[in-house]
Amino acid sequence: MHSKIEGFAKGHAAFRQVKFKHNQDRFKKLVEEGQHPKALFIGCSDSRIMPNMITGSKPGDLFIIRNIGNFVAPFKPDEEFHATAAAIEYAVSVLEISDIIVCGHSHCGAIGALYNEIPKTPENIHTVKWLELGHEAKKLAIASYDKDDRESLLRYTEQLSVIFQLDNLLTYPAVKKGVDGGKLFLHGWYYDIEDGKITYYDDETYTYKPLV
Repeated sequence: MHSKIEGFAKGHAAFRQVKFKHNQDRFKKLVEEGQHPKALFIGCSDSRIMPNMITGSKPGDLFIIRNIGNFVAPFKPDEEFHATAAAIEYAVSVLEISDIIVCGHSHCGAIGALYNEIPKTPENIHTVKWLELGHEAKKLAIASYDKDDRESLLRYTEQLSVIFQLDNLLTYPAVKKGVDGGKLFLHGWYYDIEDGKITYYDDETYTYKPLV
């Protein structure tokens, strides 16, 4: 049986021979000057979503966090291991980024899983726990949308979830301090896989509008 990642080695060879050579000076500069990303991008681990591709960003532009459902767990003042929380704190306090983007997307597996009964087993206890971060979006979606139209309900839940994650970001002391001081700006995006369009959440009209 052949490994499914064999093609990655060929892709890496092509990268070294073409893209890396053409951008060698840029990569050298990134090493010498360190990283100064323009934004923190919190996206889903979904293999169909490629942050650098959909934003046209270059190496060094985005500090990226990816997890199931592009969720942000509320801040907890303990000393346990919190990967997403640590990356948020690092981006804000160390890298001093000025913008945070939470980007949801259509046909999100995590959001779909909210509407399926997933039994907790020793093999998926962390997954089931993590999905709790989408429960509030699900509750609101069900309360305000036609449950008979499942696909529309899922799309609506995906968009609502982004808003809840923005609220969770504000529970982080460093984030709230930056937002209150006018030095940090939060953005809620929604990427539609079918047509490649990104919309952003406008908190004045409570609607999603085209990014471009």
